[in-house]
Amino acid sequence: MTSTRASRCMTYGEQCAPGLPEWLFDWGVGLGAVAFVVALAAPVVRVRQAALTVQILAECAALCVILSHA
Repeated sequence: MTSTRASRCMTYGEQCAPGLPEWLFDWGVGLGAVAFVVALAAPVVRVRQAALTVQILAECAALCVILSHA
C-alpha cells in the first residue's frame, strides 16, 4: 500500500486498476509448478538448488507484479 492509488483502491474502492493479465498468471503458475516438480524430483543437489532459486525468484516477481497492479 505504498502508492496513493493502491491505498485509495483498498480504502474506498476507487481508482482500482483492472486485474492482472491472464497470460501472466498462467505463465507464472506454469513456471512455479515446473520448478516445484524439479526441486522435489531431481536427483542432483545442484539441479534442485537451481530449481528452488528459480521458484523463489518467480514468486518474488509475482509479488512485485501483484503489488504494482493494486
